[in-house]
Amino acid sequence: MMKYIFRIILSTYFILSLSSCATILGGQVSTCQKTKPAPGNPSREVRVVAMVADILLFWPGLIVDFATGAIYKPCKPSTKISNEINASNTSLSTQTN
Repeated sequence: MMKYIFRIILSTYFILSLSSCATILGGQVSTCQKTKPAPGNPSREVRVVAMVADILLFWPGLIVDFATGAIYKPCKPSTKISNEINASNTSLSTQTN
């Protein structure tokens, strides 16, 4: 009976350590969240609420979030790239008319 209880506790510990707040609740992880910023580029922003929840609820989850990149906020598309995409879409629509 003692071995059974120990196995349950150990299994629960490992399952909880592999789960974390940002990984479960943060949605799909983008490639921007997974890659490190290039030298000279600003660092990625961290989801503060998920980090605090990981620390308070189950700290090994914080390691999982950083390892998967789920702890970082999703990247916003830069305005320069958005403007270029909009300009190319506009030029394509005028060419088809």
